[in-house]
Amino acid sequence: MAAYFVTGTDTDAGKTLVTAGLLALARRHGLTTLGLKPVASGCETTPEGLRNADALALQAQSYPSVSYALVNPHAFAPAIAPHLAARQAGETVTLDALASRVREGLSRHCDLALVEGAGGWRVPLNDDEDLAELAIRLQLPVILVVGLRLGCISHARLTADAIAASGLRFAGWVGSLLEPAFAAERATHDDNLATLARTLDAPCLGIVPRLTGSDPNGMATAASAYLELPHDNRS
Repeated sequence: MAAYFVTGTDTDAGKTLVTAGLLALARRHGLTTLGLKPVASGCETTPEGLRNADALALQAQSYPSVSYALVNPHAFAPAIAPHLAARQAGETVTLDALASRVREGLSRHCDLALVEGAGGWRVPLNDDEDLAELAIRLQLPVILVVGLRLGCISHARLTADAIAASGLRFAGWVGSLLEPAFAAERATHDDNLATLARTLDAPCLGIVPRLTGSDPNGMATAASAYLELPHDNRS
């Protein structure tokens, strides 16, 4: 099994679209898949309990099928930083407990497992621990989703430096177009991508354009057309 931690340059960088797209691509290659979203805020109340749209998108791309509780063991209603949402719910998410739940998922031994973080690399879990420590604890190589907008080069390089400082392998990066204006001037757009390719010490796994739609499965399939699997999962 190959497992990766997916992080982003910031909140709403396109992590879920890329993660679901990679899982959809792996399924198209006949691989078994698992998408995990260990902590999610901004969840909605349903008859089955709190549900997060991003976690549901990853659950839909997991094959064989898995329970929601396995995909997203810590779900919180407020759409705020996870440690603040947990505090409002009267809970504390610890690294030990989170790592244990993720290991439970990874024990399924599928061909490709992707663990999606929340926000950027150093989003807090509690007052003393953050999500980057989960990737370090589990020794997962990291895929970075770069939200393509003004300022993304610095954000991407700073995140890449932090990944390197953690001792984890930087397995690849994906550009996710967030602002149409970023691509409006073609020469500048290409120069920005060239700078990212030159300065990020990892292969580019794709550039995903801005996609629109309301069907998560359709969005994942659309994104998969612009992606390549990490090296460990290429046939």
